[in-house]
Amino acid sequence: MRPARRATTAFTRLHGAAPAGVWSAPGRVNLIGEHTDYNDGFVLPFALPHRTAVAASPRDDGLLRVATLGDDGGVRHAAPVAVADLEPGEVTGWAAYPAGVAWVLRDQGVTGGADLVIAGDVPAGAGLSSSHALECAVALALLGLADRPVDDLPRVARWVQRAENDFVGAPTGLLDQTASLCCTEAHVLFLDVRSFESEQVPFDAAAHDLEVLVVDTRASHSHTDGGYGARRAGCEEAAGLLGVPALRDVEEDGLDAALDRLPERLRPLVRHVVTENARVLTAVDLLRADKLAELGPLLDASHASLRDDYRVSAPELDVAVDAARSAGALGARMVGGGFGGSAIALAPVAEHDRVVRRVVDAFAERGWQAPRTFTAVPSAGAGRDEPEN
Repeated sequence: MRPARRATTAFTRLHGAAPAGVWSAPGRVNLIGEHTDYNDGFVLPFALPHRTAVAASPRDDGLLRVATLGDDGGVRHAAPVAVADLEPGEVTGWAAYPAGVAWVLRDQGVTGGADLVIAGDVPAGAGLSSSHALECAVALALLGLADRPVDDLPRVARWVQRAENDFVGAPTGLLDQTASLCCTEAHVLFLDVRSFESEQVPFDAAAHDLEVLVVDTRASHSHTDGGYGARRAGCEEAAGLLGVPALRDVEEDGLDAALDRLPERLRPLVRHVVTENARVLTAVDLLRADKLAELGPLLDASHASLRDDYRVSAPELDVAVDAARSAGALGARMVGGGFGGSAIALAPVAEHDRVVRRVVDAFAERGWQAPRTFTAVPSAGAGRDEPEN
């Protein structure tokens, strides 16, 4: 059952009436361009078919009441909170994500209470942006209940980023929110994070007899852990030492000179960001020329850089990448913030079973839990769901 239908059914069961509406948002895969967003750089994500749905109705008492439907059909309820009283640190755990969105939107004049029931199928902790799918769906739901037109999705993305940064306490950039809100079916989103100029670039792997295989290693990760924030702080320190607004301003042909001006501990971070931005630009050129099969070496180079320079990979990610390559993938890399989560592999459709089997066997040989795998197809971004008959 689709998340929207599940959320609607659960809402009606809990509240005795159908919701006023249902809004949903997808998870995302970033084809390439990792840890470049908070450095004002370039990214190339696409939305997944996996979505988080929020069934919602307004309340007249100013309370935000949130429930989430588990995979087992069980319902978890967050403690009701008054929207007017929301402050960072007051709500923790999973409930902080919808509460944080309500807190941000309160400053935009969205002050009413709401009943929210959440259901989704974006794998949690997999580096596929389940938290941002939740936040984007909640944002659209609360804006919709308030009859506020959503005509500036990048602005909504910034509101969601503020909720994540200042309420939840995760120092994320703008990649995930923007991908969830702005991606379109059958395209990757080429985004300049500084200017917010974007281009929907056609991406049809199947037309090339290829697929993007996602390997969820089930090694959970979290952006609220210190490793992510430490790397972001290191990038900001390096930009300050180089006298530039952000590392995006370091040109690839000036990289060696820039590295010579930095302490050794910061050089790998800068090298990754500068070369990763260059890889995104090359990838876009290849896609515009319909040379999708030539993306493989860029994916490989991105993973090596994330593993060796940015140091955000994990044993499970490295094993998944190496196994996929050895079974015929054209290229593979970790995706997301790192320290766990998922990898992607660009592979011939004909080699699907072989690649999956090699990855699963590699995990079994190490005594690890079997990974989850699926083919990622560029899908639609967030929006209001049409009622189902």
